[in-house]
Amino acid sequence: MANATGEEKSDPLRLGFDSSVQLLFRGSAISSDAGLLLHRELDDALGLTDLASGLLADHRTGKNGRHTFVGLLRQSFFSRLAGYEDVNDADRLCRDPVMRQLIGGRAVKSGAASASAMGRFETATLTQAENLAALADLSGHWIDAVHAQRPSKVIGLDMDSSESPVYGDQEGAMWNGHFQSKCLHPLFVFNQFGDLERCVLRPGNVHSADGWKELLSPVLARYSAKARPSITRRRFRGDAAFAIPGLFDLLEAEGWDYAIRMKANPKLHEQVAFLTKRPRGRPPNHVVRRYTSFHYRAKSWSKPRRIVAKIEFHPGELFPKIGFIVTNRSLPNERVLAFYNDRGTAEQHIKEGKYALKWTRLSCMRFAANAVRLQLHALAYNLANFLRTIATPEAIKSWSLTSLRERLIKTGTRLVKHARYAVFQMAEAGLPRAVFQGILSLINGLRGPPEIPAAA
Repeated sequence: MANATGEEKSDPLRLGFDSSVQLLFRGSAISSDAGLLLHRELDDALGLTDLASGLLADHRTGKNGRHTFVGLLRQSFFSRLAGYEDVNDADRLCRDPVMRQLIGGRAVKSGAASASAMGRFETATLTQAENLAALADLSGHWIDAVHAQRPSKVIGLDMDSSESPVYGDQEGAMWNGHFQSKCLHPLFVFNQFGDLERCVLRPGNVHSADGWKELLSPVLARYSAKARPSITRRRFRGDAAFAIPGLFDLLEAEGWDYAIRMKANPKLHEQVAFLTKRPRGRPPNHVVRRYTSFHYRAKSWSKPRRIVAKIEFHPGELFPKIGFIVTNRSLPNERVLAFYNDRGTAEQHIKEGKYALKWTRLSCMRFAANAVRLQLHALAYNLANFLRTIATPEAIKSWSLTSLRERLIKTGTRLVKHARYAVFQMAEAGLPRAVFQGILSLINGLRGPPEIPAAA
C-alpha cells in the first residue's frame, strides 16, 4: 500500500517473460518531468510567481489553507507546462518528486495539492472578480519583467481570435459559423517575441473582433510614449476582422503604425481594375504579382487612408487573386505587404498554445472557471516562451514549445535523498548535461547582483 507521497510498500510485481525483472512503484522517487526544474529556476530568477501572488487575493479560511497560495499557483503553472491540462491529474502529480520540489515547503514531505484542492483553488478562489481581473493583467506584468532583461526599441503587436471547441453544455458555448463548430471564442494579443500580452474568453457566437478595445487598450497603455519612452517604433497588425474605423483612430492617436487587411468591395476593385487584365500571350508558368496603392475613404471613416493592393496571377487560374491592406506606413508597396504577411507568426503562436499547452481544453461548466483556466494556460505559455527566447543556448534555440516539452521537460529523473541534499539523477540519454548547464548559466545571468549587507 502507498503512503501519502506514493512510496510503494507492497511486494514487487513480476513479469512472466523474465522472472528476474521486478516492478516497484516508487511514486515519490521517479519523475518524467525533470525539465520543469529549469522553469522553476527561471521563475525564481525573474520573481514571476511571487509577483503573481502579490497581485492575487487569498480569501481561503480554515483547512483550505493547508497549501500555500504561491504553492497552488506554481502547481497550476507547472502542471500545465508539462502537458497536464486538467486538475484531475493533480492526484497523480501530488506524489511526483519534481512537482513537490518545485512547490517547496510542506509539499516536499507531505505531497502537493490533490485534485479536489486544485479544483477549489481554480474554480472558487481564482474565479472571484478581483482575481480574474488580476489574472488578465498578470501576463503584462510578467512581460514587463522580461523586457527589463531584453530591452527593445521596437514593439510589434498581432491580434487574432481562435476557437476552443467544446462538447458539452458549458456556459457560453455556441455554434460559430466561421469555425463550423460549437465552441468558446478567445481573443489574443501577441508581441513580436511570441509572448502573449493579453487574452480574454468570449462566448462562441461573437464576432472575431468583439471586445477588441477592452482587450487592446491596456496593452497600448503599457507601451505608450509616456510609459515606455525608450520605444521608438510601435507597430500593429490584424486580419480583416479588425478593419474597424475606431481601431484605426485609436492606433493613429496613440502613435502606432499599422497594417490591417481589408475585405474587398466594388470601390476597391475599381481602383485596381487596370491591373487585373492578364498579360497577352501564353500564360506564364509562374506566379505574376502586381502592386499598387491609393487613398480611399469609406463612409464610416474619419479621413482617407492609404490602401496597398496586391494582384496575383497563378498558373492555371482564370482570375487573379486580389488582396487589400489599409496602412498608415509610408513604405514601398511590397514592404507593406511583407510586413503584414509576417503576422502569420501570430497564428503559429496560437497553434503552439493549442498543442504544447492545451489551452483549448476548457471543460468546466461555468464560464468564469473556463476564463480562469484560459488565463492560467496563458501564463504557463508565457513562462515556456520566456525560457525559449531568453534562456536557451543556440543548440536548441529553434525548438518549438512542443519540442521543448517533449525533449526538455519530459526528461526522466530519480530522486535520491541524503541527510542534507535532494539529488535528482537525470536521464542524460534523454538530454545531455551540457544543455541543462547552458540553460542554467543563461538563467543565472538574469539574476541581479547579490545584495551587499549594510555596514553595522
